[in-house]
Amino acid sequence: MTLTSLFVFACALFVAAGSPGPSVAALVARVISKGARDVLPFLAAMWLGEAIWLTCAVAGLAAIAETFHYAFVAIKWLGVCYLLYLAWKMWFASPDTEGDALPDTQSPLKLFFAGMTVTLGNPKIMMFYMALLPSIIDVGAVTMVGWAELVATMLLVLIVIDISWALLAAKARRFLRSRRAVRLANRASAGTMAGAAVAIAMR
Repeated sequence: MTLTSLFVFACALFVAAGSPGPSVAALVARVISKGARDVLPFLAAMWLGEAIWLTCAVAGLAAIAETFHYAFVAIKWLGVCYLLYLAWKMWFASPDTEGDALPDTQSPLKLFFAGMTVTLGNPKIMMFYMALLPSIIDVGAVTMVGWAELVATMLLVLIVIDISWALLAAKARRFLRSRRAVRLANRASAGTMAGAAVAIAMR
């Protein structure tokens, strides 16, 4: 891969991934509700999911993805249901927490599952890699080394974007001290999470 091709890909991905969507909404809602301390499995799953979509595009598996359309639809609806479940839990979460208390932990496996279903079931991400990427670079000419360079570029861009969103959400969370503020944050996070689920379901 040439540096120009990688730069164009990075810029396109930065715009696509940086714009608020279901994945960003789910990430921000999770951090505001529970804190950034245990969010790494969620982020890792999101990055792995995008690497899977990138690999499918480079390998020319769009036809296979279409063949297994119903499998991706099932993943999508699993993600929708799980996001709605998380939204329900956030809505009814108790606000009786100290402002400086450590965030509640959650199973890393559950967080990984949530991140993976959000990413694999997100039509915005699928369309970027399956439809837009071939118009940005010649995927048919990508070698194994080129694929590795694309994955590395993708990870660099996503780490910068997602960590920035998580840090902003964590900073906003630190202002939540009163029971009323915590309750409002929980309700806002629940609404955001539910909105992410609806956005995925409606596409």
